[in-house]
Amino acid sequence: MKELELRFFATFRAAVGRKEVVREVDTDATVGDVLAGLEADHPGLEGELLDDGGDIQPQLSVLRNGREVVHLSGTETTLADGDRLSVFPPVAGG
Repeated sequence: MKELELRFFATFRAAVGRKEVVREVDTDATVGDVLAGLEADHPGLEGELLDDGGDIQPQLSVLRNGREVVHLSGTETTLADGDRLSVFPPVAGG
């Protein structure tokens, strides 16, 4: 098992009910596994993190230790014990 620090922002923080959560995941868990687990555990996140194909939703920012996972291996990005995963909803503006 690995321990991760999960950080949520804006509407995602409201859906989870906390800014940070520490979660234990399987040794071979990927970013996609963690996001799918979050959707299953928090009804307010269902369909917000992953699209129907299991990819990260467009305009969503997911960072592993400050690096955007789409520039790593996307949902297949591996995780190490102590990693921080930050999830940002799309930014609206005008």
